[in-house]
Amino acid sequence: MSLWLPTAPCTPQGCAARPRRDAGRIAAAARLAAGTAAVLAGILFAPLAALLGTAVRRRMTRLWARTVLRAFGVRLRITTQAGADAPAPHASLVVANHISWLDIPLIAAVLPGRMLAKSEVRGWPVLGPLAARGGTLFIDRDRLRTLPGTVAAMAGALRGGDRVIAFPEGSTWCGRGQGRFRPAVFQAALDAGAAVQPVRIAYTPTAAAAFVGDDPLLASLWRVAAAGGITADLTLLPPVPAGALPDRRALAEAVQRAVVPRSAAGSGGWGPPRRHPQAGLVSGPCAGGVVPAHFSPVGGTSVGVPPDGVWGV
Repeated sequence: MSLWLPTAPCTPQGCAARPRRDAGRIAAAARLAAGTAAVLAGILFAPLAALLGTAVRRRMTRLWARTVLRAFGVRLRITTQAGADAPAPHASLVVANHISWLDIPLIAAVLPGRMLAKSEVRGWPVLGPLAARGGTLFIDRDRLRTLPGTVAAMAGALRGGDRVIAFPEGSTWCGRGQGRFRPAVFQAALDAGAAVQPVRIAYTPTAAAAFVGDDPLLASLWRVAAAGGITADLTLLPPVPAGALPDRRALAEAVQRAVVPRSAAGSGGWGPPRRHPQAGLVSGPCAGGVVPAHFSPVGGTSVGVPPDGVWGV
């Protein structure tokens, strides 16, 4: 594993809730079966959707994603913050905090686009083939030399009119804290002259949705199904227009302040960058305290420099 790979202190034992015994195993099994069937339907219809026009394909994606969420018993609640009444255009970079695999259908239900995911997702049962067929952009987090090519592919997709979705924290966090937003993905928006659409994600209960550490995917699927009802809150924040900020680091910091409420001084909107006194540290949400970040806080605009260019998912 690369020493530059972003990690969170969250673990399944410390952050993820065990299914309640009274949740009803039969009901949970039914939700798991329904959710799996919905995902499989997406795999079967993905080749057909690829032949349709962009507008129809996006409507189908939203319908599919909402079906998956309902099948797993997840209630979707959408909030549009003041100033975000007109979301960023389709050819925009959508960035959000990262808590769970549920984040993917959650965003697709509102802002369908091409996901940016770690290369390991290709090997996931059921979800991996669906991601590949859906036009997902993959990155090998252990091979830094591939990063410029990934950023270039993202910029190309944005120039082509696609919406690209990324989770710049570099890892899932349990929801009680967040990691630093890595700047590399924002370089793609700068190169393509695209707007950035910040999105805030939250779950209730958070522990049931959290997918962290070495948590097996099947265990997380069962935990979500057995929860008996999770509410997913997706908040659309004011978009950052193309060219509003000078470099990827300033853009990453401004968007993080918008997405993470406590670092935004309660404003919830993006603004001029403000340096954190411990820019090289990340707060640990589960065990408490502060843990060293895996990346140098050095700025710049060259995505070929590993310390500041590593993105992660």
